[in-house]
Amino acid sequence: MSETPVDNSKRTWLIASGCAGAVGGVATAVPFVSTFQPSERAKAAGAAVEVDISALNPGEKLTVEWRGKPVWIVRRTPEQVAELPKNDGQLADPKSERNPAELTPEYARNEARSIKPEVLVVVGICSHLGCSPTDKFAPGAQPSLPSDWPGGFLCPCHGSTFDMAGRVYKNKPAPDNLEVPPHMYLSDTRLLIGEDKKA
Repeated sequence: MSETPVDNSKRTWLIASGCAGAVGGVATAVPFVSTFQPSERAKAAGAAVEVDISALNPGEKLTVEWRGKPVWIVRRTPEQVAELPKNDGQLADPKSERNPAELTPEYARNEARSIKPEVLVVVGICSHLGCSPTDKFAPGAQPSLPSDWPGGFLCPCHGSTFDMAGRVYKNKPAPDNLEVPPHMYLSDTRLLIGEDKKA
């Protein structure tokens, strides 16, 4: 049996074209695969947000954006904090026991739904259809509210009401309390929204 002679020029051409094809394939694949990485804007949208609350006075609210959602930081007055236990009988989930892992971190599963009783941190989106409730902090009779209104939030879309801890009242369209995002204190006046490693 005789061996067929190998044409060295064809062999070199085949190896060179195969290598060029492999390099071209990698050059094409790298940008394609990189499109699956989150953009810098997306990374920033999910990043934790540091907030200075030193200028927030009792009875005031500060709104910051985290992951494209409004996060409310409310410094409650001593009277507002004292009123919270009185609302329990009227609330759908006073102890934040429904969906606790999703809506209320363990350190906020208390009467005030907060780390510090005077500071409330909640996502300002109604759990019904995603509307944003409005502040109704003043107690007493007001349009769309009961005459014994203790203060809290009203969702104007379908009438859901929430107390000053973001807990929804019974027999309202909203199925759950307002979400408490992960957060922690970096100091007495600085909050980090989006992380709670030290909470």
